[in-house]
Amino acid sequence: MSTRSTESTVRFSRPFCLSQIDEVQPAGSYQMVTEEEPLEGLSFVAFHRVRTLLYLPATARAGQTRQVVEVDPSELAAAVVADALRGLGAGPALPA
Repeated sequence: MSTRSTESTVRFSRPFCLSQIDEVQPAGSYQMVTEEEPLEGLSFVAFHRVRTLLYLPATARAGQTRQVVEVDPSELAAAVVADALRGLGAGPALPA
């Protein structure tokens, strides 16, 4: 079965965290890749998401390289919305 990948960029204006990532990530632009597989047996073309990957930058730790983390797409979307709301002064502060 073939898989298609879609690349996009998510931007955070403030530090953020996700349950799949151990540390708070700095503000910035992050590459996101969504992998999807076609649904078979339909009379039209449709895909379902297999996984969503977020590329994290290398940290200042010695030997730390860029990481790729599989994330929950709904949690990532919620983090993007929360970041936008914090930018408007309407959202909660980042949990400690």
